[in-house]
Amino acid sequence: MMDAVKVGVLGLGTVGAGVVNLLARNGDEIARRAGREIRVTRAAVRNLEAPRECATADIDLGTDCHSIVTDPEIDVVLELIGGETEAYDLVMAAIANGKHVVTANKHLIALHGNEIFAAADAAGVVVSFEAAVAGGIPIIKAIRESLAANRIEWVAGIINGTGNFILSQMNFEDVSFDEALADAQARGFAEADPTFDVEGIDAAHKLAIIGSIAFGIPLSFDKIVTDGIRRISADDIEYAAELGYRVKHLGIAQRQPEGVSMRVHPTLVSERALLANVEGEKNAIMVYGDAVGATAYYGAGAGAGPTASSVVADMIDTARMMSVDPAGRVPHLAFQPDQITAEPVLGSEDFVCGHYFRVQVADQTGVMAEVTRILAERAIGIEAILQKDPPRDDEDARIIIVTKTAKEATLMDALSHIVALPTTRDGVVHYRVAEFED
Repeated sequence: MMDAVKVGVLGLGTVGAGVVNLLARNGDEIARRAGREIRVTRAAVRNLEAPRECATADIDLGTDCHSIVTDPEIDVVLELIGGETEAYDLVMAAIANGKHVVTANKHLIALHGNEIFAAADAAGVVVSFEAAVAGGIPIIKAIRESLAANRIEWVAGIINGTGNFILSQMNFEDVSFDEALADAQARGFAEADPTFDVEGIDAAHKLAIIGSIAFGIPLSFDKIVTDGIRRISADDIEYAAELGYRVKHLGIAQRQPEGVSMRVHPTLVSERALLANVEGEKNAIMVYGDAVGATAYYGAGAGAGPTASSVVADMIDTARMMSVDPAGRVPHLAFQPDQITAEPVLGSEDFVCGHYFRVQVADQTGVMAEVTRILAERAIGIEAILQKDPPRDDEDARIIIVTKTAKEATLMDALSHIVALPTTRDGVVHYRVAEFED
């Protein structure tokens, strides 16, 4: 067997400890797969006195990350410190020093992956990032390798477990958003500052990576239309259920005739669909290829064990590829670097999908006819309709409509005219609707 692969870890927190424990527990099996032992020899931590969830007797612990990325004895740098600036500097320094890199940092890859991969290609090293998307679910490998013969038409999924847990609690426990968020924080699913999760930023980081490897386009985080879940009300969850839908927070990347649409937003999904029935903190992703049809991937999207599983799998792949000519390695973004194309990424006005909207109106005869007339004039079909009478004589009625597929710009024009009606008493609540082939 060849010499051991020596790994330097930047950050030995929950995931780093999970990696060390997994290598210790399954080391012999991993070596049989990789063709050589994979051994963590050094780690950099912020606090040497902090308790660790793994054995560190055989690891040289220090506080200097830079000394690891420049150490000539280190073969692979495992970046687990998170964030953007410091991680970027360390990863680029590791590449410049001829180190292969494994990272779980979706923020880093989504924002700086284009430069990082170009530097890695020039240096002849590998940057692996399976754990950056959906934790233990091997979605990067599935799209990049297993589905390589397919033209990918769309990818859609629940790629943030915190948001999915919150919506599940609102749906089944009949609690408010704030109550569900507090529960997620108490259980450790949400951070003290949950902004990245509930505003869709975390999911958009992951979708940028998925869209790039699915369609062969540059990483384009800044072009993703992103909407969070804070404004979802219990009323809309109830109305959606009455119409046969569940509200999910999805990331969707899809080919359209004019380009590629990439978006993260609350979405109504048919209650019969696979994605509608993924609950709690779990992740699930569907990929549609022209040859294979729809495929689905489900599992834990975070946590020490699942994330460590993907990290170690990347280490195994890296160990295998260390002796392979760089020209024969799997491309970082699935397509050969000179075949990445700047296909247009569409704005929300060009999205084509179904739509849900709710409007509060005066309780008068003929209001429904006026609303449906405005839709008909723009050739927007109606999939389902619901009218809620006011609970008291002095209150307004509610009209809830799910439309058939329509261009969003057309729907927005219709809604502007509906809002302008003298009988409209409040603003319009609008969500997108998606249908997937299971």
